Amino acid sequence: MLKRIFDFLSSFVLLLAFIPILLSISVLILVMLGRPVFFMQKRIGKNNKVFTMYKFRTMKAQKKGESLSDSERLTPFGRFMRATSLDELPELYNILKGEMSFVGPRPLLVEYLPLYNDVQIRRHEVMPGLTGWAQINGRNAISWEEKFAHDVWYVNNNSFWLDLKIIFKTAKKVFYREGISANNHATIEKFTGSKSS
Repeated sequence: MLKRIFDFLSSFVLLLAFIPILLSISVLILVMLGRPVFFMQKRIGKNNKVFTMYKFRTMKAQKKGESLSDSERLTPFGRFMRATSLDELPELYNILKGEMSFVGPRPLLVEYLPLYNDVQIRRHEVMPGLTGWAQINGRNAISWEEKFAHDVWYVNNNSFWLDLKIIFKTAKKVFYREGISANNHATIEKFTGSKSS
């Protein structure tokens, strides 16, 4: 209950405070990348419930007949947005709605759901987060198996005080721009399932 109150009040205050920044980024995206401003995608939340996650768009749209990789579509402006995590700001709306929390396992693609083993799927026992234990322990620079192990550790050990610690360490990670991308990938390569269950 304390966590939800914190999430609701904090996301509400931050959304109001960030209105000038949100509007400025929206205008820059319109000028540099065109429409749409937001990237919307179905993700898996608590108890495997599907919701729509909002982010600022950071990639050029694929034109008809093109087959560009994510790294080719990601502009310098988009790289800056990701490096500073500014593209994540619209997720404050997901937190306000109660679909996400500030801290929890990152919400992943719906297509990954059948690929989890019995341990990994426990990451969905809690609300997904804007940041989490995996994000302060490697973010996109660690393997999927490591990431899921961190997620399940968080499920087993989560508390309000641990959340505050993760938020503090996340701010440090964002400042130093650590673990933003996996090697040779604009973000992180897709999860295709674990070798062992």
